[in-house]
Amino acid sequence: MNLETVLYDVRDGVATITLNRPEAMNAWTPQLSDELSLAMGAADADDDVRAVVLTGAGKAFCAGADLSAGESGFLSGEASAQKGPRLMPYKVRKPVIAAINGHAVGVGITYPMLCDIRIVSETAKIQYAMVRRGILPELGSHVLLPRVIGFSRAADLLLTGRLILGTEAAEMGLASRAVPADQVLSVATEMARDIAINVSPVSAALAKQLMWDGMNTSVDHMIMTEGKLLPSLTAAPDSGEGVRAFFEKRVPLWRSRVSSDMPVIPK
Repeated sequence: MNLETVLYDVRDGVATITLNRPEAMNAWTPQLSDELSLAMGAADADDDVRAVVLTGAGKAFCAGADLSAGESGFLSGEASAQKGPRLMPYKVRKPVIAAINGHAVGVGITYPMLCDIRIVSETAKIQYAMVRRGILPELGSHVLLPRVIGFSRAADLLLTGRLILGTEAAEMGLASRAVPADQVLSVATEMARDIAINVSPVSAALAKQLMWDGMNTSVDHMIMTEGKLLPSLTAAPDSGEGVRAFFEKRVPLWRSRVSSDMPVIPK
């Protein structure tokens, strides 16, 4: 991929995707949106990628929509002629960890809420500022945020548009952990590498999809779905390998591939 506003790097089973407009605090543009979707699609398609870390270049994660050209900064869409699958983080079949290394405002916080795990800088300024700009939070915020942090806390953030720091975000449960700014990327990368080594890729992909499907699924239906999936997983090579590696105290050698070995999730 020849990306201009996003950096894409794969090593040790981890794809690191970096918003790369540091001179503009990684402010969101249609091109950035599209290239980010392309990078997520590339990570999903590559079996060598076991986990994804999303972060921002410079001191900010994303300062929100780039309004230097007016309201067009709120837009997204295919702004690149490049070919390839375009995906949101919650559709990527690998765990996606947002390393929120600095300020995250507007889409700068609604987008990482589509990731699975968030590590945030203690001093990052976080704000659902949309209602103070005459628009609305997007990307499923009115479903995701109440379910992640509860209705009352979500109402506090979505209806006031007030600014909070990363420490409060972690206290609310919006982020998993708040750490010093210079440790955010290393903490997220260490977590991603642990997943890449020690977690079966198919198991992780299924667990992730079931969690996101669970947004609209009853407990009874989820119990049924898990029960139907477990026999095929137990019979697959990774199940025996995971047990052997545990007793032999060694790194597991996973054979399953997300591209070819994913069982069909029953409806």
